[in-house]
Amino acid sequence: MLVSGGMRTVQLIGTPEPGDGVDADAIVVALKTRSIESAAAVAKSLEALDYLETLGVRQVMFKYCSTFDSTDRGNIGPVADALAERLGQSPTVFCPAYPANGRSVYRGYLFVGDVPLSESGMRDHPLTPMGDANLLRVLARQSRRPVRSVGLHDVRRGAPAIREALERLAGGEPAHAIVDATEDDDLTALAEAVAGARLVTGGAGIALGLPRNFRLAGLLGAGSAVADVVRGGRAAVICGSASVTTRTQLAEFRRRHPVFDLTAEDVAEPDRAVARALAWANSRRDDAAIAVSGTAEPEAIRRNQVQFGIEEAGQRVESILSSVAAGLVGGGVRRIIVAGGETSGAVVRGLAVRRLRIGPRIDIGVPWTVADGSIPLGLALKSGNFGAADFFERAIAMTA
Repeated sequence: MLVSGGMRTVQLIGTPEPGDGVDADAIVVALKTRSIESAAAVAKSLEALDYLETLGVRQVMFKYCSTFDSTDRGNIGPVADALAERLGQSPTVFCPAYPANGRSVYRGYLFVGDVPLSESGMRDHPLTPMGDANLLRVLARQSRRPVRSVGLHDVRRGAPAIREALERLAGGEPAHAIVDATEDDDLTALAEAVAGARLVTGGAGIALGLPRNFRLAGLLGAGSAVADVVRGGRAAVICGSASVTTRTQLAEFRRRHPVFDLTAEDVAEPDRAVARALAWANSRRDDAAIAVSGTAEPEAIRRNQVQFGIEEAGQRVESILSSVAAGLVGGGVRRIIVAGGETSGAVVRGLAVRRLRIGPRIDIGVPWTVADGSIPLGLALKSGNFGAADFFERAIAMTA
């Protein structure tokens, strides 16, 4: 979103060391905070904020998934509370809407396509199942601050009306505001309304209009913001998401390319699983594209969770897939597509990637990126729920 608006954007994997500068218009610090213990999520987020403030950033955006997935304890509420307190921001805007990808907020309820969040595939998410589509209730269970709503009738009247509604609902006390949005124009108006805010929170959709604020302030250059891509060579797909979308994408990929599927026994013996997957990949060196999948049907995932516990079961699959990705890169693969947010984080950590330059868009919300390092490496990191059925095929084709 930021690159499409003309901002040269660098993504940092984890918080860098103090004094590590970045030549960019926008900096993304990617943290694994969605499903860890709340206090740890807050600490990591404040550490990232400390770093960003040394760079003199004008605005901070706390980005979470457009499905707002979290637990009743957090971590969206606790992290937002801590950031808002540090930055002196009130009211704090919350808007996970991403209309281009089927996420909308109306009367405080989050919809995925035509159904409430609680009736979508997110109700069965293995780590953060979402059984309530009312974001006011969800956030109120997580936050110390009162949670109120800015309705679509105010949003449609434009940025001045949104600002007035935010000031009115705050009532002079620290508060959070769930803001309705069902179309891109709503997000553009909201972005204009929060041009002067120190803190904004939302899904990627809210970044649609933020670059315009910086351009109007004369802070953006005229050059291209899009990084070049890595082209050619073997390509590999690493699948960790159990979402319906990813399973559909994998089935489509499987029609033309070989896929290695992890089994329940593999989850029980990670070292053996990595060795088996890499031996298989080596035997398929003549194939231009392959996939290694830890994706399983919900019932199989539940069995692993019963045996190992929810957190350890997920960590085992992530560890296996991360090690497989490192082995594939060691074997010469230079383009890797990863499906699943937690899996993407595990893979970049396993590859010791610290910095990504953001390249062209593959599909809504998902770009190719280029890892800074001694060898050229292209990475496409996607949320499990993002992308069309032929996403993997199109990602590979555009970098052939």
